[in-house]
Amino acid sequence: MKIISLLFGLMLLLSCAKEVDIDIPQLGPQLVVDGQIEVNGYPLVLLTLSKNIADTVSLATYLNSVVNDASVNVICNNDTFSLSPIPIYELPLVSQKRMAEILRLELEEVQLLPIEVYTTEDFIGEVNKSYQLLIDYDGKIFTGSTYLPPPTQLDTLYWKREPQTQDYGFSWARLTDPYQTLDAYRWEVRRINQNEIGEELDPIFRRARGGIFSDAYFNGLAIEFYYQNPLKRKDSIHLKEFRRYYRYGDSVIVKLSKMDQAVYNYYDRKSAQLDAANNPYATPINIPSNISGCLGIWAGFSPWYDTLICID
Repeated sequence: MKIISLLFGLMLLLSCAKEVDIDIPQLGPQLVVDGQIEVNGYPLVLLTLSKNIADTVSLATYLNSVVNDASVNVICNNDTFSLSPIPIYELPLVSQKRMAEILRLELEEVQLLPIEVYTTEDFIGEVNKSYQLLIDYDGKIFTGSTYLPPPTQLDTLYWKREPQTQDYGFSWARLTDPYQTLDAYRWEVRRINQNEIGEELDPIFRRARGGIFSDAYFNGLAIEFYYQNPLKRKDSIHLKEFRRYYRYGDSVIVKLSKMDQAVYNYYDRKSAQLDAANNPYATPINIPSNISGCLGIWAGFSPWYDTLICID
């Protein structure tokens, strides 16, 4: 009798179910800024227009979203510098490499993209200076500012073998964080040795997973940490099962960049959103921008470099 009552109750609930249509609001396209300036580097600003969530995603739609008819300026102190749209393949090689790093693409791929980036060779980024980005597009003014803080160098940098192998290990470092300020860092690497046919193993820097971090839990303290190898294997003798390790004899340039808190907050939230993209139960995450009225980031980085030789 209890089973019959339970079945009847389930049937009643099912009969009351109704299809629900959710009307997702269709927002107009918003300007998206992907801009960076580094110490001793030229400014680079890529402008695109956002798409609705239901739109088809393809290379063609992305290329059609690129904006190249805006007025873009950078202001530092009392100087104003005009940025012009330049095809990526016409940029200096160092800027082409930075665009590949920004877009997370291979260098040869980004060189083929038929898009223009706003830049100038009239100035380079300098430590302890703030740079205001001013964009005039479609009758609207968008402004943002970023600061290039003094870089922080590592105390030590070394390679350490893992117990299960004699030929592979992680990169380890010790960092003493300044106590006067809240600081945030980005860890990037590239190998400078060559493969068996004489090609550079890594023409561009790549960021390891978790490679952007702040000193919220170690402000003013010394910490010791390691990172896995985020680089692609272009040498056939690097064993697949150790692809996240550095091999004995690797020569690696480590690039530790300092950024201000607004830039860190953007990349930290963006990373969290990407990690939660496939989780239907994740809390929606808003990515903060440091540019008024639009999406994206105007990011400043102050890098410090060192070379890691993977030997004992």
